Amino acid sequence: MARRVLDALRGAGHTTVTAAHLEHAATLPPEDQVAALGAVRLLGADVLAPYVLTGSAPPAEETVAVAAALDALPPAQPPPAAPPGGPEPAWVRAWIDWSLVTVLARIDPAVTAPTAPEPPPPPRCAAPTAPRHAPATAEGGVTHEGWVPWSVLMGQLSPLALPGLDGPVHQAARSGATGLARGATRAVLRRDFPTAARITRWLAWLHAEGVRLPLDPAPLTEHITLLGGGGRVALDTAIAGRLLGLESV
Repeated sequence: MARRVLDALRGAGHTTVTAAHLEHAATLPPEDQVAALGAVRLLGADVLAPYVLTGSAPPAEETVAVAAALDALPPAQPPPAAPPGGPEPAWVRAWIDWSLVTVLARIDPAVTAPTAPEPPPPPRCAAPTAPRHAPATAEGGVTHEGWVPWSVLMGQLSPLALPGLDGPVHQAARSGATGLARGATRAVLRRDFPTAARITRWLAWLHAEGVRLPLDPAPLTEHITLLGGGGRVALDTAIAGRLLGLESV
């Protein structure tokens, strides 16, 4: 599914993404048809990224197909509590569902889609904690209760890093640019390119918003593009490249 979106973003393959995906799935066994619907939900607003990023209007059958996937697997209501009060995977899913329903309603208001789920609270980046016995004038170190898990969690919410989407998670990204930069750098050094690509998407989104960043996300995106692998990583870096104006990515 990610490869279909990537091909559409690059102007290759079908003129539709979800409609072509579900049309192919209709020829498969029932359990595979359900999996195909799940793939649409899993990518969230990214299934509509080719239209969001290029400004082109999707064919009518495309938005109808996305709405059909949402009807078949509707978002949970009410949304789960934010972790640690609620399960993290369900909380992330609620935000990604919100992104898909919100973008769909904006692109084609004529399509009847499920009501956007009430978004749960955004992730909060814990304040840097000074190491024990450090001089008062030294810069505070950061514990694993701070930016490390927060940046990874924000990476899981990368389908929200698209133009036109804005909300509490986006505000958290604006206030946590340093944590995101650290998280992306850490993931690259660990050769965890899927996580690096997801977090770098937020840095690219912040750059497009005019937010001052502690690093240049363009060479970071190009580096991940060269060394990362898989359709999901390729899609994340392609979207980041579009946000940064790197048409070659």
